[in-house]
Amino acid sequence: MYEKLVSYAARQLELDAADISPDSTFESLGIDSLDVVEMIMDLETELGVELDVENQKITTFQELADFIEAKLA
Repeated sequence: MYEKLVSYAARQLELDAADISPDSTFESLGIDSLDVVEMIMDLETELGVELDVENQKITTFQELADFIEAKLA
């Protein structure tokens, strides 16, 4: 899932995948809250699962990947 998120960020947000690590925060990469919401919505559509992240403290790519994997389990 982590690799899917990095691929998405590189493609949709025009980031260099080499600049993204598991501990990269969205903020450190210039990803604002609207970008995160769009990414979540796209992933919900692609994966066919609802990802309610409103009450979650998710700030890094790895945290988001772990959250999504838990929802898919």
